[in-house]
Amino acid sequence: MNVLLVDDDLVDRKHIQRTLKRGSADIIVVEAENVDLGLEQLKDNKFDVVLCDFNMPRKNGMDMINALKVSNSSDAKLGTPIIIISTSEDDDLAVRCLEAGAQDFLTKTDITGFRLRRAIASAKTRFKLEERLVRSHKKIQIMAEQDGLTKLANRHMFDIRLEQTLNELKRNKENKERVALILLDLDHFKDVNDNYGHDVGDELLQRVVNRIKGCLRGSEVFARLGGDEFAIILPQLESVHIADKVGGRILKVLEKPFLIKGVMVSIGASIGIAFCPDNAQNRTEIFKFADIAMYKAKALGRNQIAFFEDDMQKQFLARLEAETRLRKAVKAKSFELHYQPVFNGDDLNEIGYEALIRWVADDNPMRPDEFIPIAEETRLINELGQWIIDQAIHQLSLWNNTNKESINFKAKKMAINLSPVQLSDINLSSFIKGCLDKYKVPAEMIEFELTETALLDVSEQTITVIESISKLGCHIALDDFGTGYSSISHLHQFPIDTVKIDKSLMPTGKEKEKNYKLVRGLVAMANSLELNIVAEGVETLEQVEMCQKLNIQCLQGFFLSRPLSVSHIDDMHRALSKRKQISLDR
Repeated sequence: MNVLLVDDDLVDRKHIQRTLKRGSADIIVVEAENVDLGLEQLKDNKFDVVLCDFNMPRKNGMDMINALKVSNSSDAKLGTPIIIISTSEDDDLAVRCLEAGAQDFLTKTDITGFRLRRAIASAKTRFKLEERLVRSHKKIQIMAEQDGLTKLANRHMFDIRLEQTLNELKRNKENKERVALILLDLDHFKDVNDNYGHDVGDELLQRVVNRIKGCLRGSEVFARLGGDEFAIILPQLESVHIADKVGGRILKVLEKPFLIKGVMVSIGASIGIAFCPDNAQNRTEIFKFADIAMYKAKALGRNQIAFFEDDMQKQFLARLEAETRLRKAVKAKSFELHYQPVFNGDDLNEIGYEALIRWVADDNPMRPDEFIPIAEETRLINELGQWIIDQAIHQLSLWNNTNKESINFKAKKMAINLSPVQLSDINLSSFIKGCLDKYKVPAEMIEFELTETALLDVSEQTITVIESISKLGCHIALDDFGTGYSSISHLHQFPIDTVKIDKSLMPTGKEKEKNYKLVRGLVAMANSLELNIVAEGVETLEQVEMCQKLNIQCLQGFFLSRPLSVSHIDDMHRALSKRKQISLDR
């Protein structure tokens, strides 16, 4: 055992050394006359314990304790237990030394071989226990302040550092500097987890963090707030353009796809930026405003930067109110379906319907084009979409069963729109099959409509979902045909049965002749691929006649019928049935 003895009294040093060696020859004692010489010995050698006299000139035992306390946290060689020895029998002094970090306190008059050896053994044991406690505390502190996956600051630590940064800004108002808060959300990250699993998602987060770190100077606070949301504090900015440049560099480095576990993953980011004191005066405000700006970036199409502006607050509050109303409406089922009839192109007989959702039971209901985007962004569309599918299939079963005894009855078909978000639900086809079985509706009587924009950026899982719906026997229709950028490729890539020519292509006004030629070309292409064709937006007799001339199989539009409620369609069915019966009686 190696012992460092620090004492300015030569007689006391020799007495303590003899006392130690009397009980064991295996003890090596190194002497030092003062604290500074003792610390030099500790830098060059490893000791099991330090025995230090309290009363010494210049620096005393308390100085030695403090030096060891600092050193123990940074230098392994200096990690050594200490026992204070003194001629003083003052209990308060002993307590102060123990509170300062000494492992034991002995009076010189009480030193014997047995007591000294026992004190050393106890001090070593206490020191090891204290070391374990310190390590445990550090682990807990890291867990409390650091994100486990990315090793960035977590939300708790971020809040503390943001508060500190803003307080420092307030103390130095004369510098005319500002603080920028960047909030960053990865676009469609949930799809990565859903399609490739959480292992790929976790590694993607780590890789994204490493790339973003390369865009920073090192003085910023970079934190993971949770999930795929990150925050960056840029302190001491002289210009707002610096934050813009940082945001731009982040978007740039994320352009290159990530190869993870054999899968090529592309990811973008929506970035919102707010400034203090330009926009906000405190931590709560700057975070809220940066969050509003980030939402704005998403609304503008994602993968871009948005700065907070005053009118964003009003827009954000209106959007928040709309989302709250929508959540309540979905929970209360405050919707009903209207059905727009689809007609045979030859004889203009009704052959089916398209289900269209309407918000009811509200003093100020929103239009579908207002609430559907909110439902998609909040994923409420999955719950709402299942309700639509169930209601539409159920209603079709009621109409077909009620009217099957009618004269010249032909079973009607039902078209149901699917959101791109719904296509990420791997259980969607199972739900559809459950509805078909429950209401005893043949799968071929149901057609699911997909927009071209929904197919622009699809994953393997999306393709699997579409194919599984097709395998049920349901038809797949491509809506808005002719308005997208890759219609032909979609016709080859997906199991498309029907194309719906977009209403914007219907010949009208100055572009009549040009549109007619365009529609004629689309019809020729669809016919060559043996696809069923529906013309949407038929609003004039002239357009009806044009569609008939081109042999378009199905027509839909306000000229033929607007979307109708169930009760309205039921009345029409009864009236039609009555007219047919009267005709037969004659």
